[in-house]
Amino acid sequence: MRVFRRVHLRCLRPFALLASVSLVAGCGLLSSEGSDEDDVINVGTTSAPSTLDPAVAYDGSWELYRNIFQTLLSFPEGASEPQPDAAERCRFTDGSSMVYTCTLRAGLKFSDGHALDAKAVKFSFDRMRRIAVKGGPAGLLGSLRTVETKGERTVVFRLRKPDATFPFVLTTPAMSIVDPGEYPAGKPREGTEVSGSGPYVLKSYRVGDHAELVRNDHYAGAADRKNDAVTIRYFRDSDAMVDALRAKEIDVTFRGLAARDVVAQQGAGKESDIRLVEGAGTEIRYLVFNPDDPWTRKPAVREAFAQVIDRGAIAHKIYKDTVEPLYSMVPRGVTGHATGFFDRYGDPSAAKARQILRAAGITERVPLTLWYTTDRYGSATGPEFAEIKRQLEDSGLFRVTIKGRPWQQFDKGYKNGEYPVFGRGWFPDFPDADNFIAPFVGKDNSLNIPYEVPRITDGALPRSRREADRSNVVDQFEEAQRILVDDVRLLPLWQGKQYVMASEEISGAERALDPSAIMMMWQLGRKTSW
Repeated sequence: MRVFRRVHLRCLRPFALLASVSLVAGCGLLSSEGSDEDDVINVGTTSAPSTLDPAVAYDGSWELYRNIFQTLLSFPEGASEPQPDAAERCRFTDGSSMVYTCTLRAGLKFSDGHALDAKAVKFSFDRMRRIAVKGGPAGLLGSLRTVETKGERTVVFRLRKPDATFPFVLTTPAMSIVDPGEYPAGKPREGTEVSGSGPYVLKSYRVGDHAELVRNDHYAGAADRKNDAVTIRYFRDSDAMVDALRAKEIDVTFRGLAARDVVAQQGAGKESDIRLVEGAGTEIRYLVFNPDDPWTRKPAVREAFAQVIDRGAIAHKIYKDTVEPLYSMVPRGVTGHATGFFDRYGDPSAAKARQILRAAGITERVPLTLWYTTDRYGSATGPEFAEIKRQLEDSGLFRVTIKGRPWQQFDKGYKNGEYPVFGRGWFPDFPDADNFIAPFVGKDNSLNIPYEVPRITDGALPRSRREADRSNVVDQFEEAQRILVDDVRLLPLWQGKQYVMASEEISGAERALDPSAIMMMWQLGRKTSW
C-alpha cells in the first residue's frame, strides 16, 4: 500500500469521496445524527495486520496503524493536500525542495504518557532506516539524507535530491511516530503491545482475530472522533464477514467484500437495513514476473503471456463488473495514466502469442507456476487465478500450476524470490503516479525482485519530483510506463472501486476512507434519532 504526495491533486479528490448508492427502503429521513459515546462500533475486514511494528510492515497493517499511531501530516476529511497532524506546521524551507522543516504541536504525548518530541520523531525515522526490512517501508525514504532536531519541537529533513512528493510520504502510516522508550532502535518490537499517539489506544489484540481500540485521552491531532471505541474483527473471507453484518454482529465492512455480495446489495433483493457505499478507487491488481526464473526471464514468455491475458473476462466473470480492466500500472483518475498494454497488445490473441514464442525459438508449452495469497485480497482471488490458468492453457501455449499460501507465508516467499509469477494488490500510499511506479522498480523495490531500470529511477522519476504542480508530470510518467510495457516485468490486470457496507444505524461510512482507502475509524458513529 502504498502513501501520498503531491501538491495539486484536483483530479484526485474523488478518491476520498464516497457516494451512497443504496439507501434504506421505506424509512424516513434522519432528523439528526450523532454518536453514542459508550457504544462500541464493530468493524469487519479481511485485511489482518502482519505485524504491529510500523518500521516493518508495508501492507494492510497500515489499516490499524492509521488509527493508533500518529504521523506528522495526514489527510483529514475532504483534504486534497497533506495537513498538519502531530505537526503544527510543515514546509520546504529552501528554494529547491531539499529541506523540509516541521514544528510539532506543543505538549504531545504517547498513550503511555511519555513525551512525544522532536527526538522521538528523529528516532522513528532513523529506526526504520536502520532496521531496513527487506521489501519494507524504508524504501519510501529513498530521497531522505538526514533527520535533524532543533530544540524539542522542530525536525529538519534534509533530502538527497529535490522531491516535491516528500510531504505526501510523511502522511503514510509507515511514518508513524513511536516511543523511543518502548521500541528497540535496531530491531522490530515483538509482542502485542503498542505505544502510539493516535486517536485510539490498542486495548487488546489477538492475531488474526480482533483489535480492540479505545479513545486515547492524550491524543492531540486533526481527528474529530465520533465514537469512543472500535473493535476490528478479522475474517478469512467475505461470506463470513457479510453473514456477521447481516446478523448484526458487526456494524461495518470495509475490505475484502466479494463481488457477489456487492452485486446482491445493488439488486432488488438487497438487505433493507444495510447501506452499500461506493466510491471511485485506485486499488489495482497486477502480476509480477521473476527474472531469476529460467522461463519468466525470457522476454518472449512474458510478452506472450501479456498477449493472451483477457482482462475483460476476469472483470466480468470473476468480479461481476465491480472492477475494470487496467492496461497501465497507473490507474484511471491519476495524472499520468496511460493505456500502454492495450496499445501494444490490443485484444487477446493466442495466434499473436504463438508468433512471439516461435520467433524466440520456443515451440513447447511453457511451464509456469502462478502463486497468490489465499487470505489477503478477498475470496475471489482463487477463482481469478483459476481463470488466468484457463486462459493461458486454452491458448495451447502454457502449462500452468496454481498455488496459494496465507499472507504471512506468501509474503516471505516472494521476498525470498521463490515464485516465478505471483499476484499482488496495491492500494496507493498516496494518490500520485509516482507511487504506482517507484515502489516496484530499482535496487530496493518493495517486491524484492531484481528490477534496476535507470531510465526510470535516475531519469523520469527524479525529473517528475522537481515539479510541485503534479499536472506537469504527464510526459515523465508516460515515458516510465512505456519502459514498463517494453519490459513486461509487471502486468496490470484490473482497477477496483471502493465499497463499504454498513448498518443503517451507522453514520460516517461515506467519509471514512482516506485517499489511500484506509478507514479512519473515528468517522464512524451511531445515529441517535430517526
